[in-house]
Amino acid sequence: MTVIASGVRIPASTGRSPTAESPAAETLDRVALRARAETHLQALAGPAARLREDQWIAIEALTVDRRRALVVQRTGWGKSAVYFVATALLRAAGAGPTVIVSPLLALMRNQIAAADRAGIRAATINSTNLEDWARTYASIRAGDIDVLLLSPERLNNPDFRDNVLPQLAATCGLLVVDEAHCISDWGHDFRPDFRRLRTLLPELPDGIPVLATTATANSRVVEDITDVLGLGQDAETVLVLRGTLDRESLHLGVLQLPTTAHRLAWLTEHLDDLEGSGIIYTLTVAGSQEVAAHLREKGFAVAAYSGQTEQTERLTAEDDLINNRVKALVATSALGMGFDKPDLGFVIHFGAPSSPIAYYQQVGRAGRGVDKAQVILMPGPEDQAVWDYFASVGFPREQQVRATLAVLADHSGPVSTATLETQIDLSRSRLEMMLKVLDVDGAANRVRGGWVATGQPWIYDEPRYAKVAAVRQNEQAAMRDYLATTGCRMRYLREQLDDPATLDCGRCDNCGGLSLASSVSAATVSAAKDALARPGVVIEPRRQWPSAMAGLGVELKGKVAAGELAEAGRAVARFTDLGYGQRVRAVLATNGAVPVSDGPVPDDLLAAAVQVLANWDWPQRPVAVVHIGSSRRPGLVEDFARRIGSIGRLPHLGQVTRMSPAQDGPAADGRSNSAQRLRIVVRRHELDAGLAGALAGEHRGAPLLLIDDYTDSGWTLTVTSRLLRRAGAGAVYPFVLGLAG
Repeated sequence: MTVIASGVRIPASTGRSPTAESPAAETLDRVALRARAETHLQALAGPAARLREDQWIAIEALTVDRRRALVVQRTGWGKSAVYFVATALLRAAGAGPTVIVSPLLALMRNQIAAADRAGIRAATINSTNLEDWARTYASIRAGDIDVLLLSPERLNNPDFRDNVLPQLAATCGLLVVDEAHCISDWGHDFRPDFRRLRTLLPELPDGIPVLATTATANSRVVEDITDVLGLGQDAETVLVLRGTLDRESLHLGVLQLPTTAHRLAWLTEHLDDLEGSGIIYTLTVAGSQEVAAHLREKGFAVAAYSGQTEQTERLTAEDDLINNRVKALVATSALGMGFDKPDLGFVIHFGAPSSPIAYYQQVGRAGRGVDKAQVILMPGPEDQAVWDYFASVGFPREQQVRATLAVLADHSGPVSTATLETQIDLSRSRLEMMLKVLDVDGAANRVRGGWVATGQPWIYDEPRYAKVAAVRQNEQAAMRDYLATTGCRMRYLREQLDDPATLDCGRCDNCGGLSLASSVSAATVSAAKDALARPGVVIEPRRQWPSAMAGLGVELKGKVAAGELAEAGRAVARFTDLGYGQRVRAVLATNGAVPVSDGPVPDDLLAAAVQVLANWDWPQRPVAVVHIGSSRRPGLVEDFARRIGSIGRLPHLGQVTRMSPAQDGPAADGRSNSAQRLRIVVRRHELDAGLAGALAGEHRGAPLLLIDDYTDSGWTLTVTSRLLRRAGAGAVYPFVLGLAG
């Protein structure tokens, strides 16, 4: 590969197609081409815009030399200008449409708007615009589309892969891979669908240029991306253009505050001091909702934004931020790559991401079109627990992968993901991720109706997966070092990204360019504590049984019958909540699979539970209490039930018996997906004779409060509520200390 730094001219002869023209004529043509490129740039970015030398190097490599290139440049450098200008030049020369593989809908929307400003006709194919696909395909065939944007998931859709992709590969004039670090499992946002490019690239006709762009790739990721880009070619033909990752407008700082209430209070007192509008990042969905709710209570125009936010609400929230109708969006990482607001004045992190590289990517949203943007990181005590969770869901063990391939091989036709869940003990998200990797590696194939085995040999790359896990641990350590460093913060981030030339920025808190007041008033902290101390989370009941349960010997299917359904329940807190979440998580902590303690419910949590009950708007007030027998914390659960019953003057009718795990067979400890969990729950629980008798007799039709320690999948509450209602109970209201997730 050829690697150059920004502003360094690449030799004109390297990797270029043969030409019969004289060097003087070729130079003249290139000068004229650059002038045309400037015209296209001005249509895109305004009459004052001028191509920088490094932008022209990339455009020239694509349009004249028809090379493959990787551009690693900071956010705001103008990577999209490179591929839009290159598209205009290539289309004028008779090339086919540009195909852009882009990971986020927000990014696609911004790119389509930018293309339109430049007179470039762009369209997108993604899961939200199914009704437009046929019209878009027809426009492509008619030559009316200059740019087609695809989500990476489209690359692995059977119909698209088999019926549309071959034509696109044969006719496209330029292939662009945006946010290309997603190709690499060393990157901070690996997405298996991107690896489908391994099979697409060799199918491109000779001479079709390929461009990959990213702002967040260290040397290891760059090497991985160029390995993909160089498939079927001499690696020397891949141009890597790396520029400085310094962002002159960003002023970085870290605020170490003593408690979560202090962090929330700091936002309340200082948010209005920050110029413009911005983003407040949280690590969890619950965190985004809590912080947004508190700030709204205090009169701030903010909105919560996460992957769980409805699409129409997300679009509205983005538009409100772009047009400064809100002070901030309180967002998870779902608002990241591709969100384009050049005048974003600040980015605050309410909790630290687990990787300096991911952190750099998120803070890169700020300060693209303003002279100064403040970037403030407020780490919290919950950060490590969140990091540990995401680190625990890496690539599955070899035994699980081999079992999946064996199930596929044993079937004569496609196997659906739902059916695989009944035989493979992995969560839906991990199972789908693994299947996509197997697909790209050639061991499995996604077809209409599910997945099939190809019969091709496959090697479990244990050393690579172990190294990826080790990289994640090292990134956590690096993030802790970033928080503690007394050196330049921008320099630290640039070094983590292997920026070739780093200097102290002179702008961060450690360099003296940013001063952050850490003081907050006692009254504001007290108000924040009160907000965090409001317990109570709704538990929505499960309404649908998983598919294919008959294959596990469980005859449950379709909707949960209305007469067997649990009511909406309550938890004192989610484990991820900023207030009681930390307290509940500590009380229910385990050492491996063994609970740390099984004592009585602490008085503070009991008081919180009583507060939840007092605020519960019952359709029917329960008249008795039952609890779920626990093999982990029998003492805590029974104590919780009896004390709640005593306080509410509700008789305690007994327990739903939890049988020994040994009765479940060898897979009893594997409870990672919905089908497997339900199988175990159904086999583990039954009503004891005394409770069954009470529900058939004097308490028949009685509404009940059902007590447990915590819930994660919701199946234990669903199944035990069904048992109680079938035995004669009326409404069943689940009530737990903790809600996982």
